[in-house]
Amino acid sequence: MTGLLSLITFLPMVGVAAILALRMFGKQKPEASSEASRWIAFATTIATLALSILLVAQFDPTHAGFQFQEKIAWFAGANYEMGVDGISVLFVLLTAFLMPICIAASWRSIEDRVAEYMIAFLLLETLMIGVFCALDLVVFYIFFEGGLIPMFLIIGIWGGKNRVYAAYKFFLYTLLGSVLMLAAILMMVTVAKTSSIPELMAFHFDPKLQIFLWLAFFASFAVKMPMWPVHTWLPDAHVEAPTAGSVILAGILLKMGGYGFLRFSLPMFPAASTYFTPLIFAMSAIAIVYTSLVAFRQTDIKKLIAYSSVAHMGFVTMGIFSGNAEGVQGAIFQMLSHGLISGALFLCVGVIYDRMHTREIAFYGGLVTRMPWYAATFMLFTMGNVGLPGTSGFVGEILTMVGVYGVSTTTALVAASGVILSAVYALSLYRRVIFGGIVNPKLADIQDMNWREVAIFAPLIAGTIWLGLYPDAVFGYTQASVDHLVAMWRAAGG
Repeated sequence: MTGLLSLITFLPMVGVAAILALRMFGKQKPEASSEASRWIAFATTIATLALSILLVAQFDPTHAGFQFQEKIAWFAGANYEMGVDGISVLFVLLTAFLMPICIAASWRSIEDRVAEYMIAFLLLETLMIGVFCALDLVVFYIFFEGGLIPMFLIIGIWGGKNRVYAAYKFFLYTLLGSVLMLAAILMMVTVAKTSSIPELMAFHFDPKLQIFLWLAFFASFAVKMPMWPVHTWLPDAHVEAPTAGSVILAGILLKMGGYGFLRFSLPMFPAASTYFTPLIFAMSAIAIVYTSLVAFRQTDIKKLIAYSSVAHMGFVTMGIFSGNAEGVQGAIFQMLSHGLISGALFLCVGVIYDRMHTREIAFYGGLVTRMPWYAATFMLFTMGNVGLPGTSGFVGEILTMVGVYGVSTTTALVAASGVILSAVYALSLYRRVIFGGIVNPKLADIQDMNWREVAIFAPLIAGTIWLGLYPDAVFGYTQASVDHLVAMWRAAGG
């Protein structure tokens, strides 16, 4: 199906055009216009999800190379080139899966500038999908950096009271990290005489040049994930972002850093990746332990979950640079699983925030007596975040540790201690918010989840349990591409 990737990537822009046309030519009252914008955005994201499911259904998992490729001459040797392999196709699906959930979660919580909000999310969807489909460095960079703009607006306009500070911090951190990557891209194109990602993956850069190129890309991807110690923008962004913004930030945008390591650092700079592996292991181990300890001391629920995300991304970077199939498979699975679980946890925070307009842990307590369905839902995703067997959170963590154990026993043991720490802060949060009696009189009349909220959580619950019980749903697609990636790294001396 030639053109399917472009259709999936740019279909959200049809929704943008429809909302703009409604604003320009429609004569509805503001309330009716806002409602129509919601429905247009929801219908567009559902259609994008349907096409993404079709993409996965027609994907050949036994083929390690890129499929559904499109290539059109663009300018100055750069081409509009698209394609997916067994790794990127699942991130396309994850992006399309989370977007209608985000639109539904914003249905009543966003009342101001609804049309603009929906446009920002649809534009963001196009840019995020484009990152995972791009097979040209120039196209990749445009999508990768373009995503900063709608996310900056989402945080800065619809965020909390310190939204402007958080938005600028997010924007400057990620933009400055990518300046070096742009310089590296220009150098790569100059040396290799091509900007095609498949051709660059087969090109052998000088080992000394690889050091600079690796560091330049690392500066961008480390901030994007984010890795310790360049993670400080994330808690502020999460706390100030609207609920759906936090879902996308944790569910998709953080994964672009890990995806970048898999797509660029390992296959294009294998010698440098090997050289810097001890550094990655050290930073990952520190991130897992340090941010887990910091999470335990938080008083804001969102900030606690944000620090938890940094710790879980430590497992991802650790697994990616393990140099074996188990570690890489575990890292990919962890990213997909974290997209579901962390997104669901931020939605759980949004449920009670919409009712009480505070995220302070001390404000809550005893919610199980008034919100039993909410308590059960929150418990499932807390268990998934801890890595309970039977949930998707277990599979990724255990595989990354198995992969790293054969390379660095010390790193694996430190990471294992992080699993214990995650149980401490996650279960402590759950106990303080859910159990006990209702002491705060303001919680006496709080209502349990309504049908819309239940419908939002249902696919996330199903995905978390299904991947936990049947992880081959992921491995069946990633195996061939991961084996090929690891073989390329080892053949190049990685």
